[in-house]
Amino acid sequence: MSPKDKLPGKPSGAKPAAGPARVKAAMLRSSAQIFAALGDETRLRLIAVLCAGSAMSIAQLTAGTEMTRQSVTQHLQVLANAGLVRDVKMGRERLWAFEPAHLDEARRALEAISLQWDQALSRLKAAVEED
Repeated sequence: MSPKDKLPGKPSGAKPAAGPARVKAAMLRSSAQIFAALGDETRLRLIAVLCAGSAMSIAQLTAGTEMTRQSVTQHLQVLANAGLVRDVKMGRERLWAFEPAHLDEARRALEAISLQWDQALSRLKAAVEED
C-alpha cells in the first residue's frame, strides 16, 4: 500500500477515480503556465482589453495608464509564453491579439477538477450517510 492510499477519508485499497473525470497530469502542467500568467492583475487587465477589441499596439495598450511601454511589453511576453496572446508585425508596428484556444484549455482543466471535487464530495456524503 502506498502512502497515498493512507489518506484520511479514503478507504483502504480504494482505487483513484477513472475515466474522463480524472485530470491528466499533462493537462494540469500545460494549464499551470496559463494560470500563473493570469495570476497578475495587470496581465488580467491586458487580456480583458484585448478580448474586447481587435489587435492593439503597445502604444494603444499603455494609453491612459501610468504603465511604461517596457512594463506592458514584459507582461505581454509572459502572456505570449503562456499562449494567451500573439503578436503580428504590421509595418513598423507590432500588434498584440488575444488567443482564446489556450484559455479554453485552462477552462477544461478547471471543469475536470470541479468534476473530481463533485465526485469526491458525493463519495464523502455517501460514506457519512452509511454511518
